[in-house]
Amino acid sequence: MRFPLKLTAKIARHIISHKIRRTPKFALVLQLEPLHTCNLTCTGCGRIREYSTSLKDMMSLEDCLASAAECDAPMVSICGGEPLIYPKIEELVAGLREQGRIIYICTNGVFMRRKMRDYMASVYGTQIEAKIVELLAAGLITEREAETVRKGRTGDKPVIAPSQWIYWNVHVDGLEYTHDLIVEREGVFKECIEAIRMAKILGYQVATNTTVYRETDVKELEDMFSFLSSLNVDGHTISPGYDYDAAKKDMVKRLGKDPAEFFLTRKMTREKFSRIEDWGRRFTIFGTPVYQEFLAGRRELRCTAWAIPTRNIRGWKAPCYLMTDGHYPTYQEMLGQVKWEKYGVVDGVARDSRCENCMVHCGYDPSGALGIDARPGDTWKNIKYNFGPRPRPVAEGAKVHAFNGATIGKGHLAEAKAAINTGNGAAAEPAPDSDEASAEAAGKCCS
Repeated sequence: MRFPLKLTAKIARHIISHKIRRTPKFALVLQLEPLHTCNLTCTGCGRIREYSTSLKDMMSLEDCLASAAECDAPMVSICGGEPLIYPKIEELVAGLREQGRIIYICTNGVFMRRKMRDYMASVYGTQIEAKIVELLAAGLITEREAETVRKGRTGDKPVIAPSQWIYWNVHVDGLEYTHDLIVEREGVFKECIEAIRMAKILGYQVATNTTVYRETDVKELEDMFSFLSSLNVDGHTISPGYDYDAAKKDMVKRLGKDPAEFFLTRKMTREKFSRIEDWGRRFTIFGTPVYQEFLAGRRELRCTAWAIPTRNIRGWKAPCYLMTDGHYPTYQEMLGQVKWEKYGVVDGVARDSRCENCMVHCGYDPSGALGIDARPGDTWKNIKYNFGPRPRPVAEGAKVHAFNGATIGKGHLAEAKAAINTGNGAAAEPAPDSDEASAEAAGKCCS
């Protein structure tokens, strides 16, 4: 199967039960933001800027769990900010599992290996010792870290253990040069990949989350998917970069850049995603084939943002994950009071000008699952996609030149470092072996 049977069946039962009861609107995925603090300042992300006055605030554990129970979505995506900064992330994951949720931990990957070492220490024994040997040989832990694991852990604090119900959902926006450029820090891509490799050795499920921008190279995306496939990554979410207000304001104020040069229009999205259906056949792309057809421009869909609600420190955010017209104290109040007919694009016409270029998964992917604007054969198409065979790992992906940036001295800070090394602060001449691709990439994405 393309996706685990128990997970697919759980979501299917949830949809069918609400269809039988004729529930007009209900949640499929809860986007839970226990905090907005983050250790990175990614270009294109307006999250920590939108909530800049409350970055130190956090939802209580009780509030987080009550929110999940309130909307009763079968899947919870823990996002933020960086959720691994949340002090009670382990307790939150444990509590959501007790509720029977499928959990995606959306992370930039920087703190993943630390959390996995905590798990190893909590269950240290013969099997973990074998894993330690394997991880040491792969260079994924140090001898000092191995000794710390061997000492075990005291206390009853929960850990994030491998589970068929839990995914690490790692942010990867391209190969090394591009990804580090977008997250605005060199070395992050390498850490992401090492965390993914470690997670797979330990038996975790791992997914990746990619946003596509105007200057994203489609060939690089395919190389990225091939490379990740060779690492046995379990699946991928991919979505177009959308010029929502907070991101645009940050780009102008903080970076002094024109958002129009970075984000996608609807026409550009369809051009970038023209091969999405082929990617869905070759790689384990999460999302319905109906949504893939929408991205490729082969059909229209209505926005169903209410199916993927967002809960954060201010309440239930509406109308969607990216646009903010208010926060509501309860999920039901948000469903009942928001005038949903004011948003989205219908027959090519934007009901709200801010929706004009939006084709993101949190608004339109549930439309494909729920049969919104359904065509004959859509149900069978979704069943065939979800229950069909999982694409095989792409062995050739191991040959992809993924580490094409800081690892080989060609990161976006290479010239600055060279200038510092000259001792005079002047910009250094490019190294004789600098490849043209890296120089060209410097003008892409966010430089």
